[in-house]
Amino acid sequence: MTALADAIRADLRAAADPERAPKMQAYMKSAMPFLGVPAPLARSITSAARREHTPTDLDDLLDTVNDLWDGAAYREERYAAQHLLRGRLTKGRFDLLPLHEHIAVTGAWWDHVDEVARHIADLHDEYPDRTADAVRLWSRGENLWLRRLAIISQLGRKDRLDTALLTEVIEPALSESEFFLRKAIGWALREHAKTDPAWVRDYVAEHEDVLSGLSTREALKNL
Repeated sequence: MTALADAIRADLRAAADPERAPKMQAYMKSAMPFLGVPAPLARSITSAARREHTPTDLDDLLDTVNDLWDGAAYREERYAAQHLLRGRLTKGRFDLLPLHEHIAVTGAWWDHVDEVARHIADLHDEYPDRTADAVRLWSRGENLWLRRLAIISQLGRKDRLDTALLTEVIEPALSESEFFLRKAIGWALREHAKTDPAWVRDYVAEHEDVLSGLSTREALKNL
């Protein structure tokens, strides 16, 4: 264990709300219990602990992240681990791709995967070819959460978004009935519609026979 991990765990437990905890667990349909700490407070606790126990380098930070993630007894500890991955030390580092993949696979739920997506978006900017190769593999694989991650991995890229790659990673999921894939397709298209509405309209029109109703409604929601 690291001093930072110990401090975060202690501070999260000090802020626990036993009445809120089961409601949060039920809402997230989580097998792992909650302490009942609201997300904004959990992030504040994590940031404050990091300022007090500043990691000496990337390896020190990753020791804490792995400690909190793999040793978590409560979901807020995993949220803390992911929050620690935001920042200068970890931004745009391709060598952290296996860690991001590990979090998506073992977290196995939309909240964890959607947080991982922000890091993959950064990697698209820094290492476009290598990251594109990775998300292509995910999109054609068997793991639901990596497939979702591939689809939403360009969220926030705006005019930097690679539409050919987006089309490619969506294609294997077009015939799927899985809600989280259909929702991801709609979300990715809806977000890109803020930058290029004509492209999204054309994409939906060209794929109207295979796009699910959910994906279509989400894609065109603001058009």
